[in-house]
Amino acid sequence: MTTRDIVLTALFTAIMIVLGLMPPVTLGFIPVPITAQSLGVMLAGGILGARRGAAAIALLLLLVAIGLPVLSGGRGGLGVFAGPTAGYLVGWVAGAYVCGLIAERFVREGQNEIAQLAAFVGAAFIGGIVVVYLFGLAWLSYMSGNAFLPAVVASAAFLPGDLIKVAIAALAGRAVLAGYPLLPHRA
Repeated sequence: MTTRDIVLTALFTAIMIVLGLMPPVTLGFIPVPITAQSLGVMLAGGILGARRGAAAIALLLLLVAIGLPVLSGGRGGLGVFAGPTAGYLVGWVAGAYVCGLIAERFVREGQNEIAQLAAFVGAAFIGGIVVVYLFGLAWLSYMSGNAFLPAVVASAAFLPGDLIKVAIAALAGRAVLAGYPLLPHRA
């Protein structure tokens, strides 16, 4: 990694921490809160690319593991990785990687804006929702001792907000690509 890569990775880790300052919204029927930090996963992957985006999220999780309260609601420490949200946290790393990988493959500077925006939407949706949900729901199902399907049904409450986050991440990715292209400079 170059110095530039390290700085960008740290910057997006800081963005994730700032998104964690927004208080979580708890739902009564699922032990996983709605947070703004899942937007950071989509932003990191889509703007930085696969390796740098995943590294930014991994750095955040390292800060969590050493006990810093950088998750939404001021949570931190190793205990977080034993709770019902641990699958989502691990899924953030994989989600940022997949989001970045898709963006790297399908977003090009010479494309028209609609094609770029569509590629960013696809990257944010697949990496930021599908991959993160797979990890999160699998762990939640295991932790609760319930079948996978009820966890999937309960998580439907997250979809409207996550689709808004996909739109925001796609617009931000497109804007950054137009103004200061970070994605083409792969790490």
